[in-house]
Amino acid sequence: MKSVYFASDFHLGAPNLAASHQREKKIIKWLESIEDNAQAIFLLGDLFDFWHEYKTVVPKGYVRFLGKLAELSDKGIQIEVFTGNHDLWMSGYFEEELGIKVVKEPEIREFGGKTFYLGHGDGLGSSDKVYKQLRKLFHHPVSQAMFRWLHPDIGMKLANKWSTASRKSHSEPEPFRGEEHEWLITYCKEILQNQHIDYFVFGHRHWPIDITLNEKGSKYINLGEWISQCNYAEFNGEELTLKQF
Repeated sequence: MKSVYFASDFHLGAPNLAASHQREKKIIKWLESIEDNAQAIFLLGDLFDFWHEYKTVVPKGYVRFLGKLAELSDKGIQIEVFTGNHDLWMSGYFEEELGIKVVKEPEIREFGGKTFYLGHGDGLGSSDKVYKQLRKLFHHPVSQAMFRWLHPDIGMKLANKWSTASRKSHSEPEPFRGEEHEWLITYCKEILQNQHIDYFVFGHRHWPIDITLNEKGSKYINLGEWISQCNYAEFNGEELTLKQF
């Protein structure tokens, strides 16, 4: 089989236009480097520092990246986007214009006889109860409808200000705190009590992590980010490997 690729946390748009353009070009070079060997590409959230779709308006910019995704999709490569906490308000544009499936909750997939638990990673487990309530608010259809009543210039300005403040408050990812203190690892181990998963693959943490969870070889992989490290993972049909571009 060809390889299956995973990446997340591009945060296009941050921290400014010049830096975002440079990152966008690097992401495209990565996509070009894998396209001949790609069976599927899973992008696990926070592709943009903020993304919101109005009924007839989407954020300007990112044309090189979106064009490359459309090209790969047209070639028959399976591409799926999982929403993150910075780009959760997707509502049809990727499906209709790019032919790309958008997934809003964690899902289990199978490749090469291996099971993969995929998601962005935010809001899972017992961490940050305040954020969980905020996440429910942001996902609620009434909240989304109310935001759409704002003129796009006003709505996008407010949202980008919030997104920038949120990112600055976590400008440096917290260092690895040990298995017993990593809430996503705890969450994975809870899932393993009831079913076998070969690979848990998440983003959100902004830290490349590869941890074996049990004696059966189940692994937790965190995909890091593309602001400074440019991490991704490749499943070649036998094993999943965390890499850097």
